[in-house]
Amino acid sequence: MLQTPHQSLQVAAVPAQRSQGQEGAPARDQDVPWHSDAVCRRDEAGLFFAPSKEPTAARLAREEAAKRVCARCPVMVECREHALLQPEPYGVWGGLTAAERRVVLARRRRRDMELKKAAQAAQAATPAEAIAAAG
Repeated sequence: MLQTPHQSLQVAAVPAQRSQGQEGAPARDQDVPWHSDAVCRRDEAGLFFAPSKEPTAARLAREEAAKRVCARCPVMVECREHALLQPEPYGVWGGLTAAERRVVLARRRRRDMELKKAAQAAQAATPAEAIAAAG
């Protein structure tokens, strides 16, 4: 199981050879874990995880600083999806705080339920439409 990226990512890794991707951007080697390219590997974990009893103003400032690091990260999307799929309960991951990730997860659950209901309604309507069209 993965540790928090800021603990496991601080371990030095040998960069993999990269080929050129589309439009000259380096392509990520699929054999190298996404977190090998994380910008936060060079920052201290304290920026991404709250100390106990942190005052609100200090927390907001720290989270904004962490989000600025995430904004320049080439694997921000992979990090965010990891945190949503785990789900990671603490810290800033992929540019989102734990509270922001809870909102995203709630929206995804709601969207999935609506899609499921729509699919069920479409299946239920199909036989009635077939009878009406035949009649």
